[in-house]
Amino acid sequence: MNHYANKKSAAESMLDVALLMANASQLKAVLEQGPDFSLYTPLITLISISLSLQVTVGVLLIFIVRWNLNDQSKHFRLNVMENLATGLVFVIVVVNVFITAFGVQKPNQKA
Repeated sequence: MNHYANKKSAAESMLDVALLMANASQLKAVLEQGPDFSLYTPLITLISISLSLQVTVGVLLIFIVRWNLNDQSKHFRLNVMENLATGLVFVIVVVNVFITAFGVQKPNQKA
């Protein structure tokens, strides 16, 4: 087993969980705003895309960690999966930049 790859995947998984929690919180805030919020549909769409991609990356990371890196026959597949995970993480970052740019606002609390 390659311990560096396992530690790297574990660190990526922890960051993925943190972002997953942040997106869940953003989704809650947008849903509380309701459909009258001007950016309701775009934000729901972007947050849903981000959450779906994060789950996909999480599954990819599980497969990457579970496969034996010392097996030469699996190197090509693992390389493709790692590159795919990296590409998806880039897309997740771009989507989250737009989520932040559109601004998720908590609804005004009435006293």
